[in-house]
Amino acid sequence: MYVKLTYRCLDVCTQQMLSRCYLGQGWKYHSTFKHNVNLNNWYYTEFTKYFKEYHATTMYQDEGYLVLDGLLSPEECDALRDRMSEIIEQMDVPELCRTQFSTDHDEQLKKQGSADYFITSGDKIRFFFEKGVFDDKGEFIVPKEHSLNKIGHALHAYEPLFKAVTLSPKVQNLAKKLGLIYPVILQSMYIFKQPGIGGEVTPHQDATFLYTQPLGRVMGVWLALEDAALENGCLWFIPGSHNNGITRRMVRTPKGTFPLTDFIGREKDYDDKLFVPAPVKKGGAVLIHGEVVHRSAANTSDVSRHVYTFHIMESQNTIWSPENWLQPTEELPFPSLYT
Repeated sequence: MYVKLTYRCLDVCTQQMLSRCYLGQGWKYHSTFKHNVNLNNWYYTEFTKYFKEYHATTMYQDEGYLVLDGLLSPEECDALRDRMSEIIEQMDVPELCRTQFSTDHDEQLKKQGSADYFITSGDKIRFFFEKGVFDDKGEFIVPKEHSLNKIGHALHAYEPLFKAVTLSPKVQNLAKKLGLIYPVILQSMYIFKQPGIGGEVTPHQDATFLYTQPLGRVMGVWLALEDAALENGCLWFIPGSHNNGITRRMVRTPKGTFPLTDFIGREKDYDDKLFVPAPVKKGGAVLIHGEVVHRSAANTSDVSRHVYTFHIMESQNTIWSPENWLQPTEELPFPSLYT
């Protein structure tokens, strides 16, 4: 059995990739190859593997995001969720630190930037809550397991199960296929998107908060521990928007000033028609370019949308801004992905 492929119909990059694939296997590449290629089952399998990898890389570079199925097994997803349930059960958060999380511009300044609890969370595991889950005295008015927006920002460093997933061979291989040389882990979060109250995440670019010179050195890895669908708040993207730069930055203010962070610039207003949904099944992943515009709607369904996510930076020839809210510390420098 063989499959007949027309070499001339492929773009130049695919032709080069295909010829490298053949040459790597010791096959001859000669003038007749430019017309037709006959492949048996084994050759076709090898070609398909290389072509899929090439296609995925190209999609990420062109669109600014990439959905991948089955990066984690159902068992791995369940283990992370079970461990998070244990963390929540043991949670003891001082009333003064019960900070509500929001991506709205003004509320970010008021609720996050003014809170030392947030700005010093880069090397710790801390708790951030949804709106309306506390009474006026700061006491829970919903079960605490349903109160959280996220837990962050150093699960990858201090929780063995989350560390193992973050530094897994599967994630390392993804980074290598995308050409990352010296990738480091910046931060990690567990996002709950609670049923009925999981808040909207307004359009934004991750590079607003994780700024580098040059831009384009940060990538989010978003792992769905449950199905992420239209009904429970999956991600939405503007394809190709990572090519347009960023419109605002969140920066630390000078020491001794208040609030602790401020924004330079404002987020643009985006036409809703530009956004494309990116639903993903349990165990799937979404790779997110640091400059691509994305959002998620509020979760108005009766099911949650748990996610484990972390950010990777290519550190080679990259300057991490000292004005970013997140900074490496003596206790936790940004760890290498390639362990």
